[in-house]
Amino acid sequence: MDVLRLFGAGERDFSHTFAREGDKFINTVECGGKTKTFSDEWRAATETEFRRCAKRSAKLAFYLYLSAESGTHFPWGALTGIRPTKIAYAELAEGRDFAPLFKKFCVSDENIAIIRRVLKAQSAIYNKNKGSGEDIFISLPFCPTKCEYCSFITAPVAAVQKYIPQYVDCLIEEIKELKGVITKINSVYIGGGTPFCMTEEQLTRIYAAINGLNTGDAEFTVEAGRPDTFTEEKLKLTKDAGATRICVNPQSFSDKTLAAIGRKHTAADTLAAYDMAKKYGFDINIDLIAGLSDEGVAEFEKSLNTAVGLNPANITVHSLCLKAGSKLKEHTSRIEGGDVDGMIALSRSLLTSAGYEPYYLYRQKYQAGANENIGWAKPGKVCVYNVGTMEEISSNIAVGAGAISKRVYSEENRIERLASPKDIPTYLNKYREIISKRAALFG
Repeated sequence: MDVLRLFGAGERDFSHTFAREGDKFINTVECGGKTKTFSDEWRAATETEFRRCAKRSAKLAFYLYLSAESGTHFPWGALTGIRPTKIAYAELAEGRDFAPLFKKFCVSDENIAIIRRVLKAQSAIYNKNKGSGEDIFISLPFCPTKCEYCSFITAPVAAVQKYIPQYVDCLIEEIKELKGVITKINSVYIGGGTPFCMTEEQLTRIYAAINGLNTGDAEFTVEAGRPDTFTEEKLKLTKDAGATRICVNPQSFSDKTLAAIGRKHTAADTLAAYDMAKKYGFDINIDLIAGLSDEGVAEFEKSLNTAVGLNPANITVHSLCLKAGSKLKEHTSRIEGGDVDGMIALSRSLLTSAGYEPYYLYRQKYQAGANENIGWAKPGKVCVYNVGTMEEISSNIAVGAGAISKRVYSEENRIERLASPKDIPTYLNKYREIISKRAALFG
């Protein structure tokens, strides 16, 4: 179904049969009287490997059928998983280069090269933290308004103001209880939402609770968020609390686009917020989205050049994604690639020329042009949290509404998860139960 949706063929009737002859996997696909059989070799020594290979061979057969029928090719081919790097690491762990498998999936040579660059850029952090320590995530799911493309549980801060004082109390209690489950903190990430929606007094209390965990020299990131929430006071107390990195997330430097997606600030506000934050010596991350509103390549190029001109530590380029729960999903059924392919190609060229390297990459369903999200970093400025959470190399302990904790059992190659309620009133009623379950999972 992932492949059918990729080609917009989810409503058509297909027949599929599968057979195995030793290492030969045979898939026959039929639709509207047109039948094609695809045969390829897959090595599967165990039942688990057989199931994985059978699924992959079927996806590839459907991709080849529909690609030949439509004349359409996608940059990631039949690879629909969210983390291509995990497949690459798995192949390397078996002593094999990952390129042949990616080529079998019809992944472009350029994307195979990007994967190599990502693995190289994250290697120091990957090797240091794999199977060791924890990354801590603190959820502050509040924003000034909800953007058109957003599917997060974030709530307009004015609509949930009555819950926030109690939410902060519960969150702090959760943070304090982490002392019993953490071993070594690799990184701390306060995300949302827009954490700078909180008052100075609320932020101060949250920071104090975090500092009570003995974070040592761990990376400490605050996804400050929208420029219209920045103040000198919040930046100063964030710096005084030991934060090493913050995020300024404009998504676009076009005022027309910002208004269309529901933002209440301008590009000039973003530049002012960036200058304000720069004075405090933070490493700064900037997010941009390719494919917003009616933007074309020229508008996106302007945003990209503006971001590069600021010289932040990280620039993340997202491809617009159609997500359930977003306003965009209510009036759009499918996002075509269109100009997004050109935007992604442009971002790779410009950011490489500007001295950035890709260091994490992930994909989502229903992304424009079946593209991806890539985080780019200056040398020595790779974000520890992003590598840890994307590659799932160490446990992630998450607190707050909608937070998902993951205990990584490296030796057993498995992960156990614990999700907190997304609904804020439900979270407030059940947070002590979550504390108890977390203690059992990580104890």
